[in-house]
Amino acid sequence: MLSKHRAETMDHWAVQFGTVFMAFFAIMNPIANTPVFLGVTSDLDRAERTQVAFRSVLTAFVIVSVFIVCGRVIFDLFGISLPAFRVAGGLLVFLVGFHLLQGKESSVHTPSEEDNENSRDSAFDLAISPIAIPILAGPGTIATAMSYAAGTSLVEMGLTVAALSAICAITYVCFLFGERFTNFMGQNALKVVGRLMGLILAVIGTQMVMAGVSGAIEHYTSK
Repeated sequence: MLSKHRAETMDHWAVQFGTVFMAFFAIMNPIANTPVFLGVTSDLDRAERTQVAFRSVLTAFVIVSVFIVCGRVIFDLFGISLPAFRVAGGLLVFLVGFHLLQGKESSVHTPSEEDNENSRDSAFDLAISPIAIPILAGPGTIATAMSYAAGTSLVEMGLTVAALSAICAITYVCFLFGERFTNFMGQNALKVVGRLMGLILAVIGTQMVMAGVSGAIEHYTSK
């Protein structure tokens, strides 16, 4: 009986990790963001590009991890309920996915021309902006992280951080071997991947909204 319960718990954790991993993969989109990284760092040599890739991924990991760990505190501080955040975050994630489905760059996760020009003043400023913010750790990524981590157990919170770590590692490898990767994939394949990630994001956003609405109904009807 105990072993069966343990197996069910492990299955639950595996499903949780897989769900969060795919959500992060879709929103951070290391495959589609690799050409963006190469374009932003085109004036740098290989050593500088490697340092920028590492710093940007590390910065994104730290920022999102803070929101994962401190999500409940942030909610309590601003008086935000989890259902309300899931609805707002879901709409935001859906908007990013909708733009990707149309083959467009979402302004939520894409730096403006002014941001790009300002960041060129210092090569390593690129690691912070626009690569870490908003390309990797944009509002959509933060909303996704907090939605999955808020109100959960420490184990599930740890799984969320682990999934984020895995995506950051994949992103770093993609950035590191970006030129070979994009040449191998080709532009058409990258566009297909981008639209597929857009569809997944749209579904994730819709699911977050449904969970938020369901939670709000349950909260107010139980009073």
